[in-house]
Amino acid sequence: MASIIVKNILINSTNHETRVCLLENDIPVEFFVEGHETKRCVGTVCKGRVTKVLPGMQSAFVDIGMERDAFLYVMDVMENLDDFEKSIIFGEYEETELELEKADRDVERMFEKNQVQVSISDLLREGQEILVQVAKEPIGGKGARVTTHITLPGRYLVFMPTVHHVGVSKRIDDEPERSRLRDLVADLRPNGAGIIVRTAGEGHEYNDFVTDLDALVKLWENIRKIAEKAKSPSIIHRDLDLVFKTVRDLFTDDVERLEIDSEIEYQRLVEYVDAIQPHLTQRVKLYLKDVPIYEEYGIEDEIERALNRKVWLKSGGYIVIDQTEALVSIDVNTGKYVGKRNLEETITRTNLEAAREIVRQIRLRDLGGIIIIDFIDMQEQENKDMVLATLEEELRRDRSKINILPLSELGLIQMTRKRLKPSLGRTLMRPCPYCQGSGLIKSKMTIIHEIQRELHKMSADIYEQEILIRVNPDIADFLRIEENYILSEMESTYKTSISIKADENLHHEQFDIMIF
Repeated sequence: MASIIVKNILINSTNHETRVCLLENDIPVEFFVEGHETKRCVGTVCKGRVTKVLPGMQSAFVDIGMERDAFLYVMDVMENLDDFEKSIIFGEYEETELELEKADRDVERMFEKNQVQVSISDLLREGQEILVQVAKEPIGGKGARVTTHITLPGRYLVFMPTVHHVGVSKRIDDEPERSRLRDLVADLRPNGAGIIVRTAGEGHEYNDFVTDLDALVKLWENIRKIAEKAKSPSIIHRDLDLVFKTVRDLFTDDVERLEIDSEIEYQRLVEYVDAIQPHLTQRVKLYLKDVPIYEEYGIEDEIERALNRKVWLKSGGYIVIDQTEALVSIDVNTGKYVGKRNLEETITRTNLEAAREIVRQIRLRDLGGIIIIDFIDMQEQENKDMVLATLEEELRRDRSKINILPLSELGLIQMTRKRLKPSLGRTLMRPCPYCQGSGLIKSKMTIIHEIQRELHKMSADIYEQEILIRVNPDIADFLRIEENYILSEMESTYKTSISIKADENLHHEQFDIMIF
């Protein structure tokens, strides 16, 4: 029997940023942050200009007014797709975004089999103005991913004005209910457009969908009118801000309380909730204590923990999370946990606890792309199956699209999780100016050897001259105290006097040699 999950939402809103935390049984599992000057762009509708068409890659670049041009794939611009091709992109639609990673793989296979005959150059030309929607945030050095297939999410429906399609969220798994909803919205669907029932639409009736759809159709008509007059590149429509988006996407009937610490935002929230789902208005609460809301509920500590590479488990074991450009690796270790009976039981218990914490960390950190989990090797197949079943059970509560493979012989789990925006770490942190994100810097001795080699190259100029070497304070102390014999050796070699000056403005790996 599945355990009961009690959900609550805590919102911390200031003049500079908004932070949202979803808790399950008082444990933070999802976290969102939006600076008021850097709002998320997924869902933004833009009028762009095609800057480059690449037939060899079946793609194009579009200027939408961002730092980097957006990327547009051929399948995101084709208009006359047959039912099979449409299902690749839209499928049974999880929530509000397209299943881009799966689409990419399937499209590549279709091109290999010559199933797609249209070239991107037949559809677009450089300088052409087009209406696109951001489907994926810029991540790292990559620009945003855009599509011409606009999707407008409402409370119960997603309206797709450019695609002929009817779908139901996969999270509604009751077949009779799925059939009822599909038949109901099929009658509502405007000609040439598409509708997908969101998870929140389960159990709702005709009038709820009519109201939702009417608002979305009017929104689309307004977008088209604005786009006709706008110059490119320009933003035509932005999605809701984080507070309202939280209500639309997270504040469902199974959430017991939504608590916010801003009186101004509280008033806006109450009005919005009262308009779209009045039966939940009483669950919206204003936080009034003097202690900051995230301090009161221990959220700040959890956020700090989610930025660390190592996460300790209650048993004494720990997991290590490393994020690279291409994938995320997660390693499980027994740590301080020694168990009570035998090694296999100790390992299995550690892996089971780690499986639950790993899923929570994946959701909290919003990790995506390819994820490799290295569980501690287990001998018994029953234990392997139990760990995998625990991982899959925990992942069912994740709203992101996930594909998971069985446990390999090496104890590795391979999975993919749809990534639409930068992870929490990349949102709140920046690469280290010393290691540039590698996690490593040159050792003190390596830098000293570099100084020696540089002096050797300059030997003809420095012989019997006075020398001043400016270095980072750590290197200065190391050279003066721990390795002072090296300094004496260099002075003897070049028959000179060498002074070491500590300069805290110098990078750990930088040094400067001056001759007098």
